[in-house]
Amino acid sequence: MVRSIDYGNLMHQAMRGLIQTVLRDVAEHGLPGAHHFFITFDTTHPDVAIADWLKARYPSEMTVVIQNWYENLEVTDDGFSITLNFGNNPEPLVIPFDAVRTFVDPSVEFGLRFESHEEEGDEDEGEEGDDAEETPVPVHDAEIVRLDQFRKP
Repeated sequence: MVRSIDYGNLMHQAMRGLIQTVLRDVAEHGLPGAHHFFITFDTTHPDVAIADWLKARYPSEMTVVIQNWYENLEVTDDGFSITLNFGNNPEPLVIPFDAVRTFVDPSVEFGLRFESHEEEGDEDEGEEGDDAEETPVPVHDAEIVRLDQFRKP
């Protein structure tokens, strides 16, 4: 077996590190200026913790907005926790960085998309992953970093 550098996974780690750095700064200093975030995450990830009613409403993925009202933003090496307001109901959320699918800051037209990364040799699930790649990111004229060009065929 020939060893190679897995640039796709290295890029994912670097981009998740960027999100971690940004959220740590926001936790410490608050959101600067007009910055705000749309974060879409996989609600089926085993380490995601959300209220049962949110899980029932968003069984596969959910997008949250961090903008006007949020509390208790805490960032760890593995993810972040935050309390957000859903119809005047504050709800705590725990979101691991591995569950994040998109991170967008529309105020500066910045966005990251994490494509589903299937195990090698798991060909049967490839079509489902391909469908997920065509989900639009909620931002206008942003440059989305796509990792497909770095993946092995």
